[in-house]
Amino acid sequence: MDEYQHILVKREEDTVTITMNRASRRNSLSYEHLSELLDAFRAAGRTEATGIVLAAAGPVFSAGHDFGDVSSRDLMGVRELLRLCTDLMGTIESVPQVVVARVHGLATAAGCQLVASCDLAIAAESAGFALPGGKGGWFCHTPAVPVARAIGRKRLMELALTGDAIDAATAAEWGLINQAVPDEDLDKAVAHLLARATRGSRASKAMGKQTLYAQLDRPEADAYAIALEVMASASQLPGAREGMAAFLEKRSATWPD
Repeated sequence: MDEYQHILVKREEDTVTITMNRASRRNSLSYEHLSELLDAFRAAGRTEATGIVLAAAGPVFSAGHDFGDVSSRDLMGVRELLRLCTDLMGTIESVPQVVVARVHGLATAAGCQLVASCDLAIAAESAGFALPGGKGGWFCHTPAVPVARAIGRKRLMELALTGDAIDAATAAEWGLINQAVPDEDLDKAVAHLLARATRGSRASKAMGKQTLYAQLDRPEADAYAIALEVMASASQLPGAREGMAAFLEKRSATWPD
C-alpha cells in the first residue's frame, strides 16, 4: 500500500483497514487528509479485498473539517474542499467492498458524515456523535445529507438544530450506527459484523450494494424498476448460478469470485 502522511493503510487477508492518523488535530479533515482518504478508498476499491474498515487513531474519531484550512480559503476554495469531501463520501458508497466504520471517541460534523456514509458502523459505548454547527457559526449542511438518510427527519432536526452530541446507544437506537458495544469489544464486534456481511459471492454483493444505494430515496415504483432489472441480470452471474445449484443439490457453495 502507498505511504501517506495523515492515514495508515493495512491489508490483512480480505480486509483493508484505513486508519485516520492525525490525532494531534483530532483527525480533522483538511484538504490533504481528505485527498489521502479518497486515494486510499479508490485504491482499496480496485483490490480483491471483500471488506474495508475505516478507523481512527487517538482519542477522537474525527472532529470534522479543519477550520484552519477552511478559514484560509475564499468561496471558490471552500467549494473545492467540500466537493472533495463529497467525492470521498460517494466513493465510500460506490466501492464494491463492504465498508464498516469503527468508531471510538467523538465523531462530529464531517466526522459524523463519514460514519453515516459507511455501509455499516460499530461504535464503542464511549463514542459520541454530533452535528455541532447548529450551535456555532457554520451550519452542518453537507454532513446532514447522509445523516438524514440514516436517522430520519425529526431526529436529524434535533441533532442539527441543537448541535448537541448523542451517545453511542442513542446513535444505535436512531439508526446512525448498527451497534454500540463495550469499548474493549470494539475490534471483535467490527470483525464479526464484517465477516457476516462479506459472506457469499463478491460480485453479487458488489452489484447488490450498488443497487441498494441507487434505489434508496426514490419513489417505490422507480425503486422497483431499478431493482427488478438488476436482479434479473444478476441471476445470470456465476455466483448466483452456483448459489442456486448448491441449494438445489443440498451442498455447500463454491464461489467462483
